[in-house]
Amino acid sequence: MKVLFDEPPFLEAKEIITKIQQFGYRAYFVGGCVRDLLLNKEIGDVDFATSATPQEIMGIFDHVIPVGVEHGTVIVRYKHRSYEITTFRKEGKYSDQRHPDNVKFITTIEEDLKRRDFTINALAMDQYGKIIDLFNGKNDIKHHLIRTVGDGKERFMEDPLRIIRALRFSSQIGFSIEEKTKRAMIKVKPQIEKISVERILVEFQKLFAGDEVDKAIRYFIHLKIYEHVPIFKDHPKLVECFPKKWIPLNSFGAVITLLNYIYPKVTITEWIKAWKCSNAIKNVAHHLAFALTYYNQNGIDEWLVYTLPPRLYKQFSDVVTILFPNDPLTEKTMFTISERLPIHGKKELAIDGNDLLNLFPKNKKGRWVGEYIRTLEKKVVFGQIENNKNVLKEWIRCHPPDIN
Repeated sequence: MKVLFDEPPFLEAKEIITKIQQFGYRAYFVGGCVRDLLLNKEIGDVDFATSATPQEIMGIFDHVIPVGVEHGTVIVRYKHRSYEITTFRKEGKYSDQRHPDNVKFITTIEEDLKRRDFTINALAMDQYGKIIDLFNGKNDIKHHLIRTVGDGKERFMEDPLRIIRALRFSSQIGFSIEEKTKRAMIKVKPQIEKISVERILVEFQKLFAGDEVDKAIRYFIHLKIYEHVPIFKDHPKLVECFPKKWIPLNSFGAVITLLNYIYPKVTITEWIKAWKCSNAIKNVAHHLAFALTYYNQNGIDEWLVYTLPPRLYKQFSDVVTILFPNDPLTEKTMFTISERLPIHGKKELAIDGNDLLNLFPKNKKGRWVGEYIRTLEKKVVFGQIENNKNVLKEWIRCHPPDIN
């Protein structure tokens, strides 16, 4: 998709700059949106840098969310879109290796760009499309290079997460990491262990979902970044089990399922705990792991498709494709099977637990009810019994439950 400066999302976003300038301040597009414009990539978030302070921005726009006023950042809601606007700033030392000890608001974009991580992100653009490029970011984009702004070791010591961000950008846009930058990453990489796991997880989720994930994985192994991230640092042989070819995985739950399969010594529960994953990631991992175990024994069939939520078809097929490249599975195949199923959930079964108890009034309630209903589900899903109440009752009478 070719992105044009005079089309959305820049078209409306230009109005933000115009409005700020009407009050006597300067403002520029900055960061990823400028980079992606030059790459002709679809634009995600549009961010701004401005000479106006957060308080002054609050006076200009009606709907402002003060998300990080102490660091100069607010979110402006404008025509149903959100825009992050940050005051030009100069940063002090990073004692906690995440936040600067102090922030000084300044009046020039040039000084602001010096604090950014990589040259490809240290670009600013005015409302007319003129780009300010102090560190040859455009040239690095042309040559597909990821390079730090200024001294690499200093940038990474400020925030070691930038090491993982370099890998993540490699995955997302396919760029190579410049040699001096790689050497600085190697020197500083032990500092990764001081970063919160939650921040590391966010970057790895984006890394594994990138179109060029293979490239990032090679850097992850070659630069031995794995020696300093959860689980991997205690199981370095895990990377030796990596698949030869990766494709993007859009859920960390799918990543955990795959890693657990190739290296069973680390359980899914251990992955979840070590990476401090959400319940949503946990549920995805367990669903996919159950389906993968079934797939190994039975291949793809109606029961697997029935028991796996449709929202996970894509993730499951991607995991299978990575693990078994000679026997790839597609999401389309799974949906085709799903469309043929006589039922898509237990609620659609023509008989329920109460019907079962009425047929066998002498039997007490217990686990047998759920287990028997599950048997009926399976028979119906495989087309062995018609999903008809009378037909099911007749089959039940001929095959009474054994609750002894």
